[in-house]
This record gives sequence, structure tokens and C-alpha cells, in this order.
Amino acid sequence: MYPDLSSTVQSALVAAVNAGQSARGITSPNPPVGCALFDDTGIIATGATERAGGRHAERVALDAAAATAPDRVRGASLAVTLEPCNHTGRTGPCSEAIVEAGIAHVYYIRHDPNPIADGGAAYLRGHDVAVTQVDYPVDGLDPWLNSIRYGRVSVTAKFAGTLDGFSAAVDGTSQWITSAETRQYTHFDRAMRDAIVIGTGTAIADNPSLTARDRDGSLLARQPRRVVVGTRDVPEGNLTRLGFEQYATPQEAFDALYDTGARDVLVEGGPTLMRSVFALDVVDRVHAYVAPMLLGGGHSLLDGPLADTLADAPRYELNDAFSLGEDAVIELRRPWP
Repeated sequence: MYPDLSSTVQSALVAAVNAGQSARGITSPNPPVGCALFDDTGIIATGATERAGGRHAERVALDAAAATAPDRVRGASLAVTLEPCNHTGRTGPCSEAIVEAGIAHVYYIRHDPNPIADGGAAYLRGHDVAVTQVDYPVDGLDPWLNSIRYGRVSVTAKFAGTLDGFSAAVDGTSQWITSAETRQYTHFDRAMRDAIVIGTGTAIADNPSLTARDRDGSLLARQPRRVVVGTRDVPEGNLTRLGFEQYATPQEAFDALYDTGARDVLVEGGPTLMRSVFALDVVDRVHAYVAPMLLGGGHSLLDGPLADTLADAPRYELNDAFSLGEDAVIELRRPWP
């Protein structure tokens, strides 16, 4: 698939990406980075970014290798999903730790756009470490990268509807448009987010919990913040029992979430909130779960038009498309500038 990379390097990159994915939902405002230390015989150790204030992925991997295979560290290679940081924050620079460990070659996937932390690659090259940036998919970093790029939370809009674009029938019934497999997949996705946002209309009509649950209904280890947008009171129910945040407008919610460390936000609201969020031009990803069903009428996914002409319509790139149970999943992303 990547002929310019050896199978050993590719295996290390896969291990690094998987490690980073395992950290999603716990690292914000830091990025969920993954790292794999390896040599010609295979993977030595992997690491993922710890909670804010903890170790970065490179240090986790280096510490693990030092504890289990210290004789294999010096002269080894390192694959990491984000350029090693080059600044001292709550932890020291990863670039310095890599040099001190005697790593010979670093492969990194994404350049660090944070002006406070970038420069790691140049530092490594200046200290005789070979450095290669590789073009490799690492979707789990995109929300954080968007957040750095735009100075706000990165928003994923989630739709679940019929093939002809309706989220509920004329009589309001909507359970269940999508399959059980799709609904479980969305719970695992929730666990990787910093927050879930809905509107007061959904909160009042559905009495949701906004939790991330396993197949048996038990709560997953990671739970996102629960956020309601609107000025109406939320009645006694699951949200008042579990606790939630409420803001008058989507912009107020996104600003507050960003200021308190959130970076990766999932909007599951109804058509009114969805239209407002798209109108703010903050949607970086769209996850559409499409059921093989036609209604011909009912409750639309969006409450009103976003544009009067095709030329003005928000347009996204296809990131992925696959089947899930009986449904189709379409994942879109905002084009990189």
C-alpha cells in the first residue's frame, strides 16, 4: 500500500496510529498521539498520550522500552503520529528525550501546527537523528489539528436518517431508523469525544442520557460531557439525574467548551440546532448514518435551507464510506485549506 516504506516501518506506523486512537477522549486539550518504538526485529514498545499533565506518547513508549528491553533502545527507530514537541510545558520536550535515548530514526505523520510546540523535527536533525515525515492516515488527530488551525472546538455533526433525508416519520416516530449495529457503533464513537451537544427540543422530547454504553448497556469507561443548547428548562429526567451543562446558543456552548479544554465535540441535535451549527461554519466532519428506508415526508434532518444556490452550499470531501449492519455510513470532512 505504501511501497516507499518497508513492512517494518508500516507495521510500526499502524501500531502508533492504534495507540493514538486508544487515547481519544482523555487527552484534551492535548492531542491523542500514538507512538511505536521498533527495530529490525519488530515492535519494542508502544505508547499513547496520557491525560493532560501526564507523559506524551514518546516518553510513554521510551519508558516502557527502558523497563522491558533496555538493550534494544539505543539505535532503534520511532514512529509517531505527530511531530515530537520541542517545548517545555508540564513535561519536558519529547525531542530532547528522543536524542537522550539514542534513537536513530524518527518517522512522524503530521506536522505540529502549534507554534509553541513545533520545531521538533529540526531539533532532531540538528542532533544527528534521521527524520522522515510520511503520508499516512491518522484520522484520530484531525479534530485536534482543526482546533489548532481554527482556534475553536472541532465539530462533528451526526445525522441518522432515511435515504431520502428524514430523521422521523410524519407522526414523529424515529425509533429505530438505524440498526442495532449502527447504534452501538455510535456509542463507541461517543466515548472518544470530549462532549456531546443537543438542543432543548431533543432534551425535552427524548429524555436522553447522552452516555456512551457498551453492548450490554453498561457505561463505557470514558464518558463525554453532556451539553444542552437553548433557553428552555430541561425537565426532570436522565440529564438532570446525570448532570449536564446548558448554554443559550451554540456559539456560547462552543466557546465555553473550548475555554475549559474540550477540542473534539459531537453534535447530535435536531434539525433546528443542526441548521444553526452549520450556519456558524464550524462543522469539520459529518457522520451520516443512512438507513435503507424511504419516507417521502416527515421531519427533515435540517430545519430550513443552508444556501439558495448550489454554489453557496457547504461542500465536504468524502473521507470514508462503509456498511454497518443494514445501514450505510458516510463520513465527510472539511477540505484542508
